[in-house]
Amino acid sequence: MQPINKYIVIESIEEQVATSYGLMMSSSDTDSLRYKRGRVIKPGTNVECVKDGDEIYYDKNAGFTMMLEGNTYTIILERDVVVVL
Repeated sequence: MQPINKYIVIESIEEQVATSYGLMMSSSDTDSLRYKRGRVIKPGTNVECVKDGDEIYYDKNAGFTMMLEGNTYTIILERDVVVVL
């Protein structure tokens, strides 16, 4: 699998988010957050900001979901990446 141009194949990472008081937020509360966490599976041929295995935060409304090689992945554009960890 080789994404082309500025596309990035990522695998979503489910996060458990805690408040400053240590309370865990429910999944419906975390849905209100704008950004999601993911792991880069394969960057496209013209992607410069990330590499294989990087963990990133990306706009949750970006991209689309595909089944590739029996697994579910999200495909986003490089411009949708907001933080590389």
